Amino acid sequence: MVQEILAYIILAAAIFFLVRKFFWKKKKDKNCGDGDCGCH
Repeated sequence: MVQEILAYIILAAAIFFLVRKFFWKKKKDKNCGDGDCGCH
């Protein structure tokens, strides 16, 4: 029972991290399109 709860928490955290990473990349791409890349 405890292992199941821990597994679900880890799974939710992993999915949340992946979704956040994707949205973060999209934001960066939009900024690059506007010419505000921050490469320099």
